[in-house]
Amino acid sequence: MKESLITILRDRQTTMGEFKSASDKLSKIIAAEIACTILEEPMSVHSPHEEVMGKRVAQDVVLLPILRAGMALLPSFMPFFESARVGFIGIHRDSDAEPHLYYEKIPLLTPNDRIIILDPMIATGGSTLLTLQKINDAGGNLSKVTVVGMVGAPEGIEAIEKGFPETKVIVAAIDKGLDEKKYIVPGLGDFGDRFFGC
Repeated sequence: MKESLITILRDRQTTMGEFKSASDKLSKIIAAEIACTILEEPMSVHSPHEEVMGKRVAQDVVLLPILRAGMALLPSFMPFFESARVGFIGIHRDSDAEPHLYYEKIPLLTPNDRIIILDPMIATGGSTLLTLQKINDAGGNLSKVTVVGMVGAPEGIEAIEKGFPETKVIVAAIDKGLDEKKYIVPGLGDFGDRFFGC
């Protein structure tokens, strides 16, 4: 299922409506997979017939989309993490593919928080590295951070793993690499433009 949705996203003939639909379906699949990794703890409840042992979520979750493309993933993640606090990081890349922070709103973090960074495409990894530094500065536990994307370039994933080895990176597909303009190849094109139409 993931591969067929990635194929729709890759196709330059895909309409904006089709792109949004495939993106939503893929991000829901990824969100469900991430939800299965949240820590749980034992608890007892009373069923209509008897007391029974079960489990409850034992971690607070923080969702942190990187603007603007990361906003496309947020609606699919929120139903799985209804009590999650949501922060926002605004980063743009200049002509040399260097990241520049233009907006930051991170909730108060605790060492136990499970932080999920949302960014559909990981190219050089620069935006993610800057976001991880901001999380670290805010008191987040980098070993409890997961970076979630749809496609990633090996160069960007390696940069994140080298800079923050305790952080997990999960993408639906790892592409060939980056071209001379630091775009992911084969990639999806400009995700934000294709999803939002501008």
